[in-house]
Amino acid sequence: MSRRNKRRNNSDNSNNTNLTQSILTILRKQNSNPINYKQIASSLGVRDTSTRNLIIKKLKKLQLEEKIEEIDRGKYIIKASKNYYIGKADVTSRGQAYILVDDLEEDIFVNSKNLNHALHGDTVEVYVFKRRKGGKQEGEVTKIIERKKSEFVGVIQIQERFAFVECQDTKMYTDIFIPKEKINNANDGDKVLVEIENWPEKKDSPFGNVVKVLGKPGDHNTEIHAILAQFGLPYEFPQEVEDYANTIDTSINEAEIKKRRDMRGDLTFTIDPKDAKDFDDALSFKVLEDGNYEIGIHIADVSHYLVPGTILDDEAYERATSVYLVDRVVPMLPEVLSNNACSLRPNEEKFTFSAVFKINNKAEVLDKWFGRTVTYSDARFAYEEAQHVIESVIQSNSEESQLVTIPSEISITGKAYKIDPAITQAILKLDELAKILRKKRMKQGAISFDKVEVKFILDKENNPEGVYFKESKDANKLIEEFMLLANRSVAEFIGKQSPKKTFVYRVHDEPNDEKIAALENIIKRFGYKLDTRDKKTTANSLNRLLKDVKGKKEQNLVDTLTIRSMSKAVYTTHNIGHYGLAFDYYTHFTSPIRRYPDVMVHRLLQHYLEKGKTSDEKEYENKCAHSSEMEGLSSQAERASIKYMQVKYMADRKDQNFLGVISGVTDWGIYVEIISNKCEGMVRLQDMRDDHYTFHKEEFAAVGNKTKNAYQLGDEVYVRVKNADLVRKVLDFEMLGHKEEN
Repeated sequence: MSRRNKRRNNSDNSNNTNLTQSILTILRKQNSNPINYKQIASSLGVRDTSTRNLIIKKLKKLQLEEKIEEIDRGKYIIKASKNYYIGKADVTSRGQAYILVDDLEEDIFVNSKNLNHALHGDTVEVYVFKRRKGGKQEGEVTKIIERKKSEFVGVIQIQERFAFVECQDTKMYTDIFIPKEKINNANDGDKVLVEIENWPEKKDSPFGNVVKVLGKPGDHNTEIHAILAQFGLPYEFPQEVEDYANTIDTSINEAEIKKRRDMRGDLTFTIDPKDAKDFDDALSFKVLEDGNYEIGIHIADVSHYLVPGTILDDEAYERATSVYLVDRVVPMLPEVLSNNACSLRPNEEKFTFSAVFKINNKAEVLDKWFGRTVTYSDARFAYEEAQHVIESVIQSNSEESQLVTIPSEISITGKAYKIDPAITQAILKLDELAKILRKKRMKQGAISFDKVEVKFILDKENNPEGVYFKESKDANKLIEEFMLLANRSVAEFIGKQSPKKTFVYRVHDEPNDEKIAALENIIKRFGYKLDTRDKKTTANSLNRLLKDVKGKKEQNLVDTLTIRSMSKAVYTTHNIGHYGLAFDYYTHFTSPIRRYPDVMVHRLLQHYLEKGKTSDEKEYENKCAHSSEMEGLSSQAERASIKYMQVKYMADRKDQNFLGVISGVTDWGIYVEIISNKCEGMVRLQDMRDDHYTFHKEEFAAVGNKTKNAYQLGDEVYVRVKNADLVRKVLDFEMLGHKEEN
């Protein structure tokens, strides 16, 4: 056969294959609606008789191969195949993807050419086939069932007749084409929010329009608003929602008080961060005649004001959570509620929803009560102030088993601070009981995640002047333990009722064995190991690991890796317990100002206290799924804002050398976390001029080919800032060498 004829034959085969695939694609898109050869020809733009006859032949062949079915005379549908799956697309930064299918152990790899316009997070149908080389399975996206999102953030580039937006999301592998009439007054180089309108089948890029101009890249407000927009989070309330909120009656009226347990006479106070604007929980303390204690956990009664079916409730549900960025809070509720009516401010009466416990000196719960209350907060403490009370009194009575002196005045940073001795006594007793509760939790297998939080000192223009680390001390743990007690007790109260009632739980599954094995493989580089024989030994050894790394150079790295090895906590109506806390029942009851699931819990609890029938499980499960999703987006936005501020902080320190620890090694670079401020950046292997470095996966190291100089996970090295990109939120470092070499 001549080369020309052979080439023609190959071309014919290719055309036949393409026609077959095109027919199958059209049939799949019909969603089981039968069509005939004429409709297929029309969809393909075929008009000539010979190609139409070829389509008929292909249909008969596909029918014989049992790939399609003839439902009616000459009308066909795609035949269901075990090679087709439904899953979510996880797109990599290289434009390839893995399709995550619930019923499959392994994810399905999809090459970029077979994505067929699927984007990250989309729910898709995928066809699985075997590659010729190696026989490994691969997939092709055959249908996009549901888009995860249609709005993206990027920088607009305006040409003479059109524009396009380069998206900042690393998982967005294509730019977006914008017709000139749809740029919405954007200027060249602006950062914009763009919406995809359609994606023509034969076009490389989707078509869209500019929804909002965010501003100039690098500007502080532009970047913060871009972070919120990137994750589909709002930064302001619609005017009609604000107007509705301002019409709500927030008075503490006698008619409502009579419906509640009046606890205004009980000693009550709040302990919150010093910069907190909303106080959604308070503690009350009373010594009973029998020597036991009545301790109330009082939560703002948001559900009293947030009425189902109103635009305010709809907005709160859509948001599902407040968003905590470095320089601001984007609240779930308008200010009239979050900072006023529902904030348990000192010297004010408030409507609350309470969990009240009778507790003895061994921190054993003897009795409990749940219901709506009215309370009065006598004082407001910052964590630092409460901590100072605990430390000062303990130090002054360190040799005594019983407290002898309860001062009415203590010194904080050199200033005299008056304090009611009754509140001091309450704080100290609550601290004592909290420590017993915590010890019990740890003994039952709870895991102690006390990860260091990075906080920034900001000037008036929100520029970072400094960095400090927030640690959880006794005062923080005091509040944590009583909030946990309330959450667990509410969940138990409903969860143990018979017949079973629909409820919102906060669940945390056991860690995946593979993730724990991966964690073990990394921590052994630092000389640590885990005992994974069973659930309890795993939890105990994780606690030992977290305790052993405290204060070490590798603490933040190991803390982060340990958290990543855990399953994600989610909201659901199906209770499986909470692994991390070692609770069989757990929910979120204590923060309805900032979490919508807590509002749902309050409503359900009140409904069941009034002997109501079980609520619709499917409805609440859908609401739980939405709340979990929004919580995840909020966390991503928070991390992005921290990364942005870290880059901004380091941009002004390019002339300084920093000591860091290698936090990751890949085939393209070495990640280094600076010890003094926890900022992480990357040294690109291609930028290291002293040698050609190769990634050694098994050793978690980059090794020089000539010198054999190795940079390994956990090594201490000196680096200097090479580039700080505020727009991409990326830090590039220059490697200066190992600590011992400098």
